[in-house]
Amino acid sequence: MQQVLAGVRVVEVAQWWFVPAAGAVLADWGAEVIKVEHPVSGDPQRGLMTSGLVPNTGGVNFMVEQPNRGKRSIGIDLNKPEGLEVLHRLLGGADVFLTNFLPAARRRLKIDLEDIRAANPKIIYVRGHGQGARGPDMERGGYDAASFWCRGGICSALTPAGATVPVMQRAAFGDSIGGLALAGGIAAALFRRERTGEPSVVDLSLLGTAMWIMAPDIIATKLLSGPMPQFTRADSPNPIVNSYKTKDGRWLFLNMLQPDRFWPDLCRRIGRADLIEDERFATGMARFMNRVDCVRILDEVFASRTLDEWRALLAEAEGVWSPMQTAIELHDDPQAKANHYLLPVERGDGSSFTLVSNPLQFDETPPSLRPAPDLGQHTEEILLELGMSWEDLSKYKEAGAIS
Repeated sequence: MQQVLAGVRVVEVAQWWFVPAAGAVLADWGAEVIKVEHPVSGDPQRGLMTSGLVPNTGGVNFMVEQPNRGKRSIGIDLNKPEGLEVLHRLLGGADVFLTNFLPAARRRLKIDLEDIRAANPKIIYVRGHGQGARGPDMERGGYDAASFWCRGGICSALTPAGATVPVMQRAAFGDSIGGLALAGGIAAALFRRERTGEPSVVDLSLLGTAMWIMAPDIIATKLLSGPMPQFTRADSPNPIVNSYKTKDGRWLFLNMLQPDRFWPDLCRRIGRADLIEDERFATGMARFMNRVDCVRILDEVFASRTLDEWRALLAEAEGVWSPMQTAIELHDDPQAKANHYLLPVERGDGSSFTLVSNPLQFDETPPSLRPAPDLGQHTEEILLELGMSWEDLSKYKEAGAIS
């Protein structure tokens, strides 16, 4: 297992997917991540399956497992003074405090920067936001479908002109990207504190993450004083950077950015060597000027064979191409298997299920994953490790401060 963050303790007071996903990545890297949840309601993402919004998958709540694997859960009611007392005990030995609670909730629960630093002056304080730590909407909430996908410009860029409805993202799309980026920021803050002794405040928003991803469009449209030039699939400026439909109704994508370099090899592999010397397509500029005819010919060629046949014929192609795979096909992708991008997680009853590993690996070693904890599963264990007695635990339980 990757242990680059061994010895680092993270206290997470966060919900849903975005910020908890950062905690999951840190756990993959060897950090001890303690998830603080309300003793009764817990992380509201736990309720998505029982509400019917997430399909039943044989008892595996994948919306909880993926962003919370490898953590321990402690049930603390932060609304109670005794609960805050327990949190402060927990923070004493922590390196990172991780939250996505809104500013008003942080103030009410006394978990804002000044409150946490009062308990531990050297702790790295990490906030995940919808729209950022400043500005008129800093107090407003945000989910990735709104703050990342829609407000961040991605939805507009990917929805075709004339479409009757916008193209919407898949579940936790921006959350997963943002969580990985946030984990990187935390690692950088840990490095800075190791070198200088100074703890950082780390902020990341879903809006800012989307803008980073959309940087080419955002920069270019301002310079152009208008939208980026648009081409349809039928008139792609480079016909070998384009999608093509196969005989069995599947699609593949050619991603050959150096057209003059890869055009001859592609023509030979698809059985159309005659196109190499065809004056309409002999150079990149000629193919651009005759791109509609070029795409039409390639359409006919790729429609003549199935995707599996093209997999075999293009297996050794010089240029980059890819089949358009479905999510279920990734379970059998040889590269995903070889690089351990999907990993088994053992359940307590001896069965297992699969989660997606974070894509970063250290020392050529994939992580080993542990399942997400049940709500408050480790409350007693963690508090006993802090030196509390059973009498202390009884007192806090009677006060309703812990589970």
